[in-house]
Amino acid sequence: MTVIPAAAGPGSSTAPAQPVRRRRNRDQWTAIAVILPSILATAIFVYGFIGWTLRVSLSNWTGLMPDYSFAGLRQYLDLARDPRFAIDIRNTAIFTVLFLTSCLVIGLFLAILLDQRLRGENIFRSLFLFPMAVSFIVTGVAWRWLMNSATGTRISGLNLLFHQLGLDPLINNWHLTDPPWGIAFIALPAVWQMSGFTMALYLGGLRAISDDLREAARVDGASEFQIYRYVLLPLLRPITLSVMIILGHISLKIFDLIVAISQNNIALDVPSVYMWRTTFDGNNYGKGAAIGILMLVTVAVLIVPYLVYSMRSEAEL
Repeated sequence: MTVIPAAAGPGSSTAPAQPVRRRRNRDQWTAIAVILPSILATAIFVYGFIGWTLRVSLSNWTGLMPDYSFAGLRQYLDLARDPRFAIDIRNTAIFTVLFLTSCLVIGLFLAILLDQRLRGENIFRSLFLFPMAVSFIVTGVAWRWLMNSATGTRISGLNLLFHQLGLDPLINNWHLTDPPWGIAFIALPAVWQMSGFTMALYLGGLRAISDDLREAARVDGASEFQIYRYVLLPLLRPITLSVMIILGHISLKIFDLIVAISQNNIALDVPSVYMWRTTFDGNNYGKGAAIGILMLVTVAVLIVPYLVYSMRSEAEL
């Protein structure tokens, strides 16, 4: 006799789904509990302090005792009329242009050179990347000695090297040169330190390009220069954009390198140094906060379009 199994009840089909749903809910709450401390820390110590800095920039706080009385845009208007802040903007623009251009050109040249599969490539790559392991403050101290403008019996650094090589016309005052060339010389240590970083990104991009593209171009009769000019370099545009964003962000808020080399030379000031001295040396917290907000806006103008571009590119994939 064949026994026909009883039909499943109405609630039996949902019974297996309930443990799965409970497990999913538990995983979601676990994930929220894990990331919640980071969210709270970011909200308080990043966005909370940004909001507090904005409040201070709109206040009359000019002494040791806090004064949050509303001053409107007075601090920003004072900066617009401040000749020293105009010098800071000019120095930042010169530094950024020279820093970005030099790092891109030197980094790309080194990457193409290493892309030729040279013997001892690992040694050269390590040498080029080594300056990145040094902080900007150490770089500044070392290059302040190298760019020592002393002459005569106190001559040292690069000037001494030029003198011993018979290249006396190259001896100069370096960062103590009249503006705006002083800030241009300070860009040299920054280029020395970050060119290896640019090289690493470009070299990684070149190695990621399929060799089939190069072979196809060679079959079509393209020279090595034409292969790089018309095939490889256009494919490196996303890397170039990333490098410009990262280096631009560094140059806009550079502080330690400038302080280590220029120390108290006002002619070589940049906004970050002026903000520090205005806030902590002059006790003008309202004006210092206004400088900080302007720096934040400048960096945001540089980074936000890049983030939008990156998210759109990921969405299209």
